[in-house]
Amino acid sequence: MSQEQSTVEAEVTTPHPIRERPGEGSKFFVSLVLFLVIIAIDQTIKVAVKTGMYLHQSIRVTDWFYLLFTENNGMAFGWEFFDKLLLTSLRIVFVGLLTFYLMRRIRKGIAWGYLVCLVLIIAGAAGNIIDCVFYGVIFNNPPAPIVAELVPFGTGYGAFFLGRVVDMFYFPLVEWDWPSWLPVWGGEHFIFFSPIFNFADAAISCGIVALLLFYRKELK
Repeated sequence: MSQEQSTVEAEVTTPHPIRERPGEGSKFFVSLVLFLVIIAIDQTIKVAVKTGMYLHQSIRVTDWFYLLFTENNGMAFGWEFFDKLLLTSLRIVFVGLLTFYLMRRIRKGIAWGYLVCLVLIIAGAAGNIIDCVFYGVIFNNPPAPIVAELVPFGTGYGAFFLGRVVDMFYFPLVEWDWPSWLPVWGGEHFIFFSPIFNFADAAISCGIVALLLFYRKELK
């Protein structure tokens, strides 16, 4: 057998190593950095509010923007639909599944915009998970006007996994009173936009809205 034939056979029989797709490494890196930045910003704001304001304290920034310290046991914007422990567990499962999906998509190829949307949702959900899992065991819960403090692990206001999510952004953009003759809402005071939310909620919302606007084909 000639040397040339041996070389050809070796090339055919020797398996090629799996090649990394162009940009795969950079997309993993950007995903991790963006995730950590969102978590850092979210937790910095929450800890600052938690240890610098008492519960339900309001700070006026403008006529349409307030820092209003509230806590909730439920989902984004203070909504509550599920048992607390179940909700926290579902969040963790959701983040795990979405992270696994993101990693697979990066290996197969993914648009930068779609990647950013997914990371916003994952990081936002993870930010609120941190509150639920740890805040109950590391913060106390003094009555107003005393602000909360970090306490030794396990001596906080609640049990592991049963912490409350810290919210603070309040945008009462428009307010009015409905006419008294109006059915159902007559005479009631209306505020738009009334939900109080945090940075993690904003990241989740921006990610979802961008997905619906620009990546509906990917979602299908």
